[in-house]
Amino acid sequence: MSRGILVVVSGFSGAGKGTVMKRLMEKYDNYALSISVTTRNPRPGEEEGREYFFRTKEEFESLIKEDALIEYAQYVENYYGTPRSYVEEQLEAGRDVILEIEIQGARKIKKKLPEALLVFVTPPSMKVLKERLTGRGTETAEVIAERLARASQEAEGVEEYDYLLVNDTLEECVDTLHGIIQGEHFRMNRNLEFVRTIQLEAAVFAAEE
Repeated sequence: MSRGILVVVSGFSGAGKGTVMKRLMEKYDNYALSISVTTRNPRPGEEEGREYFFRTKEEFESLIKEDALIEYAQYVENYYGTPRSYVEEQLEAGRDVILEIEIQGARKIKKKLPEALLVFVTPPSMKVLKERLTGRGTETAEVIAERLARASQEAEGVEEYDYLLVNDTLEECVDTLHGIIQGEHFRMNRNLEFVRTIQLEAAVFAAEE
Protein backbone atom coordinates (compact mmCIF):
# COMPACT_ATOMS: atom_id res chain seq x y z
CA MET A 1 0.00 0.00 0.00
CA SER A 2 1.45 3.37 -0.99
CA ARG A 3 1.60 6.29 1.41
CA GLY A 4 -1.09 8.93 1.03
CA ILE A 5 -0.45 12.48 -0.17
CA LEU A 6 -1.09 15.64 1.85
CA VAL A 7 -3.12 17.96 -0.39
CA VAL A 8 -3.35 21.60 0.69
CA VAL A 9 -6.27 23.44 -0.90
CA SER A 10 -6.55 27.23 -0.78
CA GLY A 11 -8.55 29.72 -2.77
CA PHE A 12 -10.37 33.01 -2.84
CA SER A 13 -13.23 33.46 -0.40
CA GLY A 14 -16.30 32.61 -2.49
CA ALA A 15 -14.39 30.37 -4.91
CA GLY A 16 -16.33 27.36 -3.63
CA LYS A 17 -13.51 25.48 -1.86
CA GLY A 18 -15.81 24.04 0.79
CA THR A 19 -18.35 22.83 -1.77
CA VAL A 20 -15.61 21.23 -3.87
CA MET A 21 -14.14 19.45 -0.83
CA LYS A 22 -17.53 18.19 0.30
CA ARG A 23 -18.36 16.82 -3.17
CA LEU A 24 -14.91 15.23 -3.52
CA MET A 25 -15.46 13.33 -0.26
CA GLU A 26 -18.93 12.21 -1.37
CA LYS A 27 -17.88 11.11 -4.84
CA TYR A 28 -14.57 9.38 -4.21
CA ASP A 29 -13.20 7.05 -1.55
CA ASN A 30 -9.78 7.17 0.05
CA TYR A 31 -9.83 10.84 1.06
CA ALA A 32 -9.65 12.15 4.61
CA LEU A 33 -10.32 15.75 5.59
CA SER A 34 -7.74 17.09 7.99
CA ILE A 35 -9.33 18.14 11.29
CA SER A 36 -7.88 21.25 12.91
CA VAL A 37 -7.16 21.87 16.58
CA THR A 38 -8.65 25.05 18.02
CA THR A 39 -8.89 26.89 21.33
CA ARG A 40 -12.30 28.37 20.57
CA ASN A 41 -15.36 26.95 22.29
CA PRO A 42 -17.50 24.39 20.42
CA ARG A 43 -20.55 25.86 18.68
CA PRO A 44 -23.96 24.17 19.02
CA GLY A 45 -23.92 20.86 17.15
CA GLU A 46 -20.13 20.64 16.86
CA GLU A 47 -18.44 17.49 18.14
CA GLU A 48 -14.92 16.75 19.35
CA GLY A 49 -12.95 15.06 16.57
CA ARG A 50 -15.53 15.82 13.88
CA GLU A 51 -15.44 19.58 13.21
CA TYR A 52 -12.39 20.28 15.39
CA PHE A 53 -10.22 18.94 18.17
CA PHE A 54 -11.04 21.37 20.99
CA ARG A 55 -8.19 22.23 23.38
CA THR A 56 -7.43 24.84 26.02
CA LYS A 57 -4.93 27.62 25.29
CA GLU A 58 -2.41 25.92 27.61
CA GLU A 59 -2.85 22.56 25.83
CA PHE A 60 -2.45 24.23 22.43
CA GLU A 61 0.73 26.03 23.49
CA SER A 62 2.11 22.68 24.72
CA LEU A 63 1.46 21.28 21.21
CA ILE A 64 3.43 24.19 19.75
CA LYS A 65 6.40 23.52 22.07
CA GLU A 66 6.31 19.80 21.23
CA ASP A 67 6.30 20.57 17.46
CA ALA A 68 3.09 18.53 17.29
CA LEU A 69 1.49 20.90 14.74
CA ILE A 70 2.32 21.09 11.05
CA GLU A 71 1.24 24.73 11.10
CA TYR A 72 -0.78 27.06 13.30
CA ALA A 73 -2.10 30.61 13.38
CA GLN A 74 -3.96 32.91 15.74
CA TYR A 75 -7.22 34.62 14.78
CA VAL A 76 -9.22 36.88 17.10
CA GLU A 77 -7.57 35.55 20.29
CA ASN A 78 -8.03 31.89 19.31
CA TYR A 79 -5.45 29.45 17.99
CA TYR A 80 -6.05 27.15 15.01
CA GLY A 81 -3.61 24.48 13.90
CA THR A 82 -3.09 21.25 11.97
CA PRO A 83 -2.19 18.27 14.20
CA ARG A 84 0.77 16.28 12.89
CA SER A 85 -0.29 12.96 14.49
CA TYR A 86 -3.74 12.83 12.86
CA VAL A 87 -2.36 13.72 9.42
CA GLU A 88 0.49 11.17 9.72
CA GLU A 89 -1.90 8.39 10.80
CA GLN A 90 -4.10 8.98 7.74
CA LEU A 91 -1.15 9.20 5.33
CA GLU A 92 0.41 6.01 6.72
CA ALA A 93 -2.95 4.27 6.23
CA GLY A 94 -2.66 5.16 2.53
CA ARG A 95 -5.33 7.86 2.56
CA ASP A 96 -4.89 11.20 0.78
CA VAL A 97 -5.42 13.96 3.33
CA ILE A 98 -7.15 17.16 2.20
CA LEU A 99 -6.37 20.29 4.18
CA GLU A 100 -8.33 23.44 3.38
CA ILE A 101 -6.28 26.39 4.56
CA GLU A 102 -5.36 29.99 3.70
CA ILE A 103 -2.25 30.96 1.78
CA GLN A 104 0.00 31.81 4.77
CA GLY A 105 -0.63 28.39 6.30
CA ALA A 106 -0.02 26.71 2.94
CA ARG A 107 3.39 28.38 2.71
CA LYS A 108 4.32 27.13 6.17
CA ILE A 109 3.31 23.58 5.28
CA LYS A 110 5.26 23.60 1.99
CA LYS A 111 8.34 24.81 3.87
CA LYS A 112 8.02 22.08 6.52
CA LEU A 113 6.73 19.33 4.18
CA PRO A 114 8.02 19.95 0.63
CA GLU A 115 6.24 16.80 -0.60
CA ALA A 116 2.82 18.37 0.11
CA LEU A 117 0.72 19.10 -2.98
CA LEU A 118 -0.63 22.68 -3.14
CA VAL A 119 -3.78 23.42 -5.16
CA PHE A 120 -5.33 26.88 -5.54
CA VAL A 121 -9.05 27.15 -6.35
CA THR A 122 -10.30 30.13 -8.32
CA PRO A 123 -13.51 31.08 -10.13
CA PRO A 124 -13.24 31.70 -13.89
CA SER A 125 -12.95 35.45 -13.27
CA MET A 126 -13.16 38.12 -10.57
CA LYS A 127 -16.52 39.15 -12.07
CA VAL A 128 -17.85 35.63 -11.36
CA LEU A 129 -16.39 35.78 -7.83
CA LYS A 130 -18.24 39.02 -7.12
CA GLU A 131 -21.46 37.54 -8.54
CA ARG A 132 -21.13 34.46 -6.33
CA LEU A 133 -20.49 36.51 -3.20
CA THR A 134 -23.43 38.79 -3.99
CA GLY A 135 -25.66 35.84 -4.91
CA ARG A 136 -25.22 34.21 -1.52
CA GLY A 137 -27.33 36.92 0.03
CA THR A 138 -25.66 36.31 3.38
CA GLU A 139 -23.06 39.09 3.42
CA THR A 140 -23.32 42.86 3.49
CA ALA A 141 -21.87 45.01 0.72
CA GLU A 142 -19.08 45.98 3.12
CA VAL A 143 -18.11 42.35 3.80
CA ILE A 144 -18.19 41.56 0.06
CA ALA A 145 -15.90 44.54 -0.60
CA GLU A 146 -13.50 43.28 2.10
CA ARG A 147 -13.41 39.79 0.58
CA LEU A 148 -12.73 41.15 -2.90
CA ALA A 149 -9.94 43.34 -1.49
CA ARG A 150 -8.45 40.30 0.24
CA ALA A 151 -8.65 38.35 -3.03
CA SER A 152 -6.39 41.00 -4.55
CA GLN A 153 -3.77 40.30 -1.85
CA GLU A 154 -4.14 36.52 -2.11
CA ALA A 155 -3.71 36.61 -5.89
CA GLU A 156 -0.10 37.69 -5.40
CA GLY A 157 0.92 34.28 -4.01
CA VAL A 158 -0.95 32.00 -6.41
CA GLU A 159 2.12 31.15 -8.49
CA GLU A 160 3.65 29.42 -5.45
CA TYR A 161 1.07 26.61 -5.76
CA ASP A 162 1.60 23.42 -7.75
CA TYR A 163 -1.76 23.45 -9.53
CA LEU A 164 -4.44 25.99 -10.41
CA LEU A 165 -8.00 24.64 -10.28
CA VAL A 166 -10.70 26.70 -12.00
CA ASN A 167 -14.07 26.10 -10.37
CA ASP A 168 -16.51 26.79 -13.19
CA THR A 169 -18.68 23.65 -13.18
CA LEU A 170 -18.64 21.82 -9.84
CA GLU A 171 -18.53 18.22 -11.14
CA GLU A 172 -15.78 18.98 -13.65
CA CYS A 173 -13.80 20.78 -10.96
CA VAL A 174 -14.12 17.84 -8.54
CA ASP A 175 -13.14 15.30 -11.21
CA THR A 176 -10.15 17.42 -12.22
CA LEU A 177 -8.96 17.68 -8.61
CA HIS A 178 -9.33 13.92 -8.18
CA GLY A 179 -7.31 13.37 -11.37
CA ILE A 180 -4.56 15.73 -10.20
CA ILE A 181 -4.21 13.94 -6.86
CA GLN A 182 -4.26 10.44 -8.36
CA GLY A 183 -1.75 11.47 -11.00
CA GLU A 184 0.60 12.70 -8.27
CA HIS A 185 0.87 9.16 -6.94
CA PHE A 186 2.78 8.25 -10.12
CA ARG A 187 5.18 11.19 -10.04
CA MET A 188 8.74 9.87 -10.23
CA ASN A 189 10.01 11.51 -7.04
CA ARG A 190 7.21 9.83 -5.06
CA ASN A 191 8.25 6.39 -6.35
CA LEU A 192 12.03 6.38 -6.01
CA GLU A 193 12.06 3.41 -3.64
CA PHE A 194 10.09 1.33 -6.15
CA VAL A 195 12.33 2.53 -8.99
CA ARG A 196 15.47 1.47 -7.09
CA THR A 197 13.96 -1.96 -6.44
CA ILE A 198 13.27 -2.38 -10.18
CA GLN A 199 16.80 -1.21 -11.02
CA LEU A 200 18.35 -3.71 -8.60
CA GLU A 201 16.19 -6.53 -9.96
CA ALA A 202 17.14 -5.60 -13.51
CA ALA A 203 20.82 -5.58 -12.55
CA VAL A 204 20.48 -9.08 -11.06
CA PHE A 205 18.86 -10.41 -14.26
CA ALA A 206 21.52 -8.73 -16.38
CA ALA A 207 24.28 -10.36 -14.30
CA GLU A 208 22.71 -13.80 -14.76
CA GLU A 209 22.74 -13.53 -18.56
